[in-house]
Amino acid sequence: MPALFVTGTGTDIGKTYVSCALIRALKARGAGVDAFKPVVSGFDPRDAAGSDPARLAAALGAPGEVFRIAPRRYLAPLSPNIAARLEGQTLILDDMVIDALARAAEVRDGLLLVEGAGGVMSPLTDHETNLDMISALGAPVLLVAGSYLGTISHVLTALVALGGAGARVAAVVMSESPDAPDLSQTARALTPFLGDTPLFLAPRAESWDAGALADHLLTDAYQP
Repeated sequence: MPALFVTGTGTDIGKTYVSCALIRALKARGAGVDAFKPVVSGFDPRDAAGSDPARLAAALGAPGEVFRIAPRRYLAPLSPNIAARLEGQTLILDDMVIDALARAAEVRDGLLLVEGAGGVMSPLTDHETNLDMISALGAPVLLVAGSYLGTISHVLTALVALGGAGARVAAVVMSESPDAPDLSQTARALTPFLGDTPLFLAPRAESWDAGALADHLLTDAYQP
């Protein structure tokens, strides 16, 4: 069963927003879908309902499965390796990869969304980044970007890093940033640089339908 690694060009740009919309669209199409967040920092157990894992669980229709979705949870809003160290733990990439592969094997006729922490090059462990986990999993990537001024450079830099690691980018999603230039205008400026990689737009509205993205992933991105 294939996995899809959801990463971003940075932090707080809409990965979970996009993942939740994609989950709802896949469920609407009758596809099997699950979510896995290998590690999350800035997780306050007193406000678990407001966390990214809780949002993923709600989109799945399984609000009680926050801890299953995110087995490694740390309080400090820092990079995962530092947040873990503050709680006397050390993150090991192989452990997270094994967990992700095991979870992917449980999903049938659909996708496991593996949502990374931060951006493509954000540290996960003391020596490895999200890019290392992407390489270890061998999973296609959904790259989420903002629409703020400067995002084009960040997208292209991320694509260079992913390409250098041999990762296949299934699609880029531009998530609308607050107080940013026009979303469609920014997308038009980015498109000529993307080659064959499709670009999808995610306006910031609760009613955003990720159906076109879901159809692309189900019918195109995973064809042999």
